[in-house]
Amino acid sequence: MSVVLNHSSSLSEEMSNSSENEVGSLPQIIEEKHQELVVRHVPIVSSFNERIRPLLDAVDKLRHLQVMKEGIQLPTIVVVGDQSSGKSSVLESLAGISLPRGQGICTRAPLIMRLQHHTAPEPELSLEFNGKTVPTSEAEIANAIIHATDEIAGNAKGISNTPLTLVVKKNGVPDLTMVDLPGITRVPVHGQPENIYEQIADIIMEYIRPEESIILNVLSATVDFTTCESIRMSQKVDKNGERTLAAVTKADRAPEGLLEKVTADDVNIGLGYVCVRNRIGDESYKEARKEEADLFENHPLLSKIDKSMVGIPVLAQKLVQIQATIIARCLPEIVRKINEKLNASISELNRMPKTLSSVGEALTTFMGIVGSAKESLNKIIVRGEYDEYLEDKNMHCTARLVEMLNQYSGELHKCSENDLTGNFLMDEIQVLEEAKGIQLPNFLPRTTFLAILQKKVEKVSNIPVAFVEKVWTYIEGVVISVLMHHSENYHQLQLSTRRAGHTLIARMKEHSRNWVTEIVQMEKLTDYTSNPEYMNDWNKLMAQQHDFTRDVLEDGYVATFKIEGLGVVPIAGLRGYEQHVLLQAFDLKMRMTAYWKIVLRRVVDFMALHLQFCVRNLVNKEMEEEIVQELVGRHDGAIERMLEESPAVAAKREKLNVSIKLLRESNNVLANIMDKIASNV
Repeated sequence: MSVVLNHSSSLSEEMSNSSENEVGSLPQIIEEKHQELVVRHVPIVSSFNERIRPLLDAVDKLRHLQVMKEGIQLPTIVVVGDQSSGKSSVLESLAGISLPRGQGICTRAPLIMRLQHHTAPEPELSLEFNGKTVPTSEAEIANAIIHATDEIAGNAKGISNTPLTLVVKKNGVPDLTMVDLPGITRVPVHGQPENIYEQIADIIMEYIRPEESIILNVLSATVDFTTCESIRMSQKVDKNGERTLAAVTKADRAPEGLLEKVTADDVNIGLGYVCVRNRIGDESYKEARKEEADLFENHPLLSKIDKSMVGIPVLAQKLVQIQATIIARCLPEIVRKINEKLNASISELNRMPKTLSSVGEALTTFMGIVGSAKESLNKIIVRGEYDEYLEDKNMHCTARLVEMLNQYSGELHKCSENDLTGNFLMDEIQVLEEAKGIQLPNFLPRTTFLAILQKKVEKVSNIPVAFVEKVWTYIEGVVISVLMHHSENYHQLQLSTRRAGHTLIARMKEHSRNWVTEIVQMEKLTDYTSNPEYMNDWNKLMAQQHDFTRDVLEDGYVATFKIEGLGVVPIAGLRGYEQHVLLQAFDLKMRMTAYWKIVLRRVVDFMALHLQFCVRNLVNKEMEEEIVQELVGRHDGAIERMLEESPAVAAKREKLNVSIKLLRESNNVLANIMDKIASNV
């Protein structure tokens, strides 16, 4: 595996260097040959084809391998034009063969035309579609394309996006690969779908949108270029025309003003115009080229057009030059992308679970899943490490638990605030009145303290229970999420694992609910603390009893009194009570104030300790036992079912294997081409 990757890396460097030294010189060579052709009117093919052919073969092989499915765009000459613009005639002239003719759309599927100069006297033609290769001849090629198109797109007049490849090996043709797309029509004829325009537009946009595509826009000299639908489409993706070349057909039918149209360039054709005369009637291709040369040489209007802008040979050479340039520019990037895709696919495949072949392997894998899940939960819930979930704050568990605990403490204290200052001493006085008995008057009955304590505890009793529900619901989400993550490659485990997780959390939640209910009941039924803060706080509060009583009983009207450690309290409503009642009520209030601080702190602290204990117990003991019992103890074959790979995982594995095979073959194609280039240097 590593040998392939290292080779890929060196190939990218080799391609970059070669593209500068070898490939990069092609456009200059082509331009020199192009000027020679303009002057001499020699045949379309020229001696530098052998330099271009290896590069073009590489791109064609990559296209045949369908490397585009991996998101890698290939340099492509895309031929577009409005219906009846003469698009097929231009391609016929370049290829020297007859393509299907007739009314309506002649091209109903993308036609990839691979033209290759062939020194043998007899041409070789073949069609490639639906995984097969069908040899044909010049005489039968038009019918063969029609039959192949019918097989791809159906016998009606609809279109298809499935490409058909035509290979033409013939003496004198330029080394070119082009994609001919259906002609643009807005009005469907009988047998065509109503949305024929939208279908054609979608296909065209798919092919011309990539930056690697060169657009050969075929325009008729008989129309206003600005009204052409093909121009409108190409300008959507190539506004400045930097990758658009125009072939102007039917120059012999509308010579008036053609020079002005191609020189004014109102439609932004960045790569220039080439005006051509297509074959007429029974003319041979040789005769057609002679008539074309005479037309642009002798016609009073057309002869004024620069010779570098007229003729099929010039168009062929421009296309060859553009093709060589775009390939030279794109090939190093293609190599880089193939290497990146290959490395990524191999890494992803290696990360996938291995196929299990025995129950022993399945059991080992299962225990590994449980162990890894336990370690993840230890990190995020117990130790507070969240490197596995950096972006998911919900999984930063210790921080979230602290937030919930602080909120819980805040709710408890907020619920008790009004009890301290609102209707000050009134509850205490009422309880003392109801607790009166035949006894000495200066004794404070313990029952009064317990009565007030029970009332206060009852008021906050729902808060700890709600907190337990909230915390365990959160922990349940975290535990299930971690378990599902670690068992995601074994869908057979997930149902049982999820069930085990829910069962375990439900049991832990019930245990905590019972525990907190017991704690609340203990606080409600009895009072005790060994915390010295209770006596300290009570003494500080009681030190203010004399001043408080004085202000209440004085004749002067004082509405409030500030008690240090408690706050400002209203006293106006207390003036009708006897002094000994006020003294007992104040004492009872201060005892409860000092003790309630202890109660709240105890309930919060105990809850924190309980949660830490339960969570550790859950992660390190209960979870593993519950999952093992669920999967192994039930004897329902859950472990055995791990041997069956899930459809999703199997499909992903197959997709990665296909992708790796394709990318390796693509890599080999490029390596072989580089070897050929290196050997010719």
